Amino acid sequence: MTNPPSTHGTTPTPDIDALVERLATGELAWARTHLSERRALLLDVAAATAAIADTWVRVAADIKQLNPASPLLGEEWLSGPYAVLTYLQALQETLRRLDEGGDVLAGTRITRAPGDRLAVQVLPYDTYDKLLLNGFHAEVWTTPGTTEEQLRATAGLAQRTPRRTRGVALVLGAGNILSIPPLDVLYQLFAENRTAVLKLNPTTDPLADVYRAMFKPLTDRGLVEIVTGGPEVGGALAGHPGIAAVHMTGSEATHDAVVWGTGEAATAAKTAGTPKLTKPMTSELGGVSPIIVLPGEWSDADLRYQAEHVATMRLHNSGCNCIAGQILVLSSDWPQKNAFLTALRRALATAPARPAWYPGCEARVQAARDLHPGAEKPGGTPERTLLTGLDLTDPDETAFTTEYFGPVLGVAELPGTATQFLDAAVTAANERLHGTLGANLIAHPDTVKTLGHRLRDAIADLRYGTIAVNAWTGVGYATPRATWGAYPGHTLDDVQSGIGIVHNALLLDHTERTVVTGPFRPAPRSILSGEASLSPKPPWFVTHATAARTGRLLTEFAADPRWQDLPTLFASALRG
Repeated sequence: MTNPPSTHGTTPTPDIDALVERLATGELAWARTHLSERRALLLDVAAATAAIADTWVRVAADIKQLNPASPLLGEEWLSGPYAVLTYLQALQETLRRLDEGGDVLAGTRITRAPGDRLAVQVLPYDTYDKLLLNGFHAEVWTTPGTTEEQLRATAGLAQRTPRRTRGVALVLGAGNILSIPPLDVLYQLFAENRTAVLKLNPTTDPLADVYRAMFKPLTDRGLVEIVTGGPEVGGALAGHPGIAAVHMTGSEATHDAVVWGTGEAATAAKTAGTPKLTKPMTSELGGVSPIIVLPGEWSDADLRYQAEHVATMRLHNSGCNCIAGQILVLSSDWPQKNAFLTALRRALATAPARPAWYPGCEARVQAARDLHPGAEKPGGTPERTLLTGLDLTDPDETAFTTEYFGPVLGVAELPGTATQFLDAAVTAANERLHGTLGANLIAHPDTVKTLGHRLRDAIADLRYGTIAVNAWTGVGYATPRATWGAYPGHTLDDVQSGIGIVHNALLLDHTERTVVTGPFRPAPRSILSGEASLSPKPPWFVTHATAARTGRLLTEFAADPRWQDLPTLFASALRG
C-alpha cells in the first residue's frame, strides 16, 4: 500500500513505502561498498559538516532563543558540529585500520580494571588530545571476563564483515542536543551496517536542511533519508515491514509509547509481555543523575570553581540534557558543606540568563516547586530552583524518580566521611535514583589519594553507563571513541535509561561503561598545587566568557587540524 504525500499543514507526509524502498536499494549498494570507499564517504560528510557549521549554529541559536552574541553559543558549537566532526575523524581512522588489515587497537593502552574487566584508554588518543584536553582522561571498561584477545578480535563490529548488511533502521531523533540525531544515524550505518531513515523531533525541524546538506554524500547513494512530521510519521515508519530495527533518543514515556502503545492497551500489552513493536529496539533515555561530592579540605577558590562546575552540570542547555546532574549528594559531616552550598547558590544565581526554550520546561520546573513548597529560587531565567533537605530514605520523594529536564537541582545529605560516605552515596545512587546513564563524583586530590584503590572499586560498584570523576559526564558524550548509553541490563518493560550504546568510534564489543577523569582545579591553579594538568576553565562551563569563540575555533580545528592554529585556540580558551 502506498502512502501518498499529504499537503496537511506546512510539512508534507513522506511517501514511506518509496522512502523505505530507496533505503533497501541503498542497502544493496552499501554491501558492495569497500571499506576504503566508506572511509572516503566519512571524509566527504566531514567536509560537508564543516561547510555548513556556521549555518548550523545560527539555526541552533534561533531554536534555543539565544542571542547570537552570547558566549552560551559555545554550547551549540561544541555539542553540535564539533561533536560530529570529531566523531567522523575518529571513525574514519578505525575504518582505515580495518581496511589495511591492521589491529584497530594497535598502540592503544589497555590495562586492568576492577572485577576482571579491561580498561581501554580512549582519551587522550593522540597528541592533539593531550594538548587540547590536558589533564582529562577516559577509559572504556569491558564486561567482566572479557579477554584482550576477544577485545582485539571483535573491534570493528559490523565493519569486520561489511558485505553482511542488516536491513533498514529507523532513528527517532532527539530534540535537545543537536549532534545526537546525526551521530545516531552514523552509528546505525557503521556499527550496525544498516541504512537509516532519520525522523526528526519537531523541535529540530528547522535543522532539516542543515542535516540534509551534511549527509548529502550518503543520501545521494540511498544510504540515509531525513524526514519531518508528527508522531504519526514516526509510528508509520516504526511499524513498516521494511524497517528492521528502531533506535531512539528521548524520554522513557516516548520509548514505551513506541514499544507498548498508549493507554489501557499499553498496560495490557506490558502485563502480557506482548509489545506492539516486535523488531529490535535500542534507546538512550536519560534519567536522574547524581553528583556525589566527597568531603575534603577545600580552599575558597576550590569551593567557587566546583560550585560553577555543579551549576554547569545542571544549567547547560537550560538543564534540558539527558545527562544533566540532578541530585547533589553531600556529607552532612563535611565542615565545608554550608560554604559549598553558599557558593553554589551564588553560581546558580549569577550564571548567564537564558530562556526556557525546550517545550514544557517551565511547567516541569513549576511542578517540582509545587511538590516542594520550601524550594529555593536562586534566580536566573527560567528561574532556577534548588530543592534542599531531600531525604534519600523517603520512598515517595519524586525528585529521585522524575527527570526534571529543566533547571531544577536537588540536594540530599548522608552522614559520614571517607569510605563510609562514599559507600553510602554509591548505594543511594544505585538503589534510589531512577536511571543509569551517568554519575558524577567530585573529590579533592588529597581525598583521591587517601581513598586509593577504594575509589576505583566504588566506580566499579556504580551501575552507570558513564562515570566522571572531577569532570562532567558530558565529557564522555563528547569523547568520540568512548561509549555512550545506559548501564547494561535494562529490558523493554523496565527500560530506565535505555538499551544499547552509541558513539564508540573504535567499534568495540563487550563494553560496559566509560570512565572519565578530569583535573580538580583549572590552570594555573592546578600547576601551582601540583596537579599534572594544563587545562584552563573548560569551554563547556556556563561561566566561560569566550565559549562561543573557543567553540568555533575548536570546530574549525576538528575539521582541519593544523599546528599553527593552536596558539590562537589556546589564547581564546585562556581568556575565558
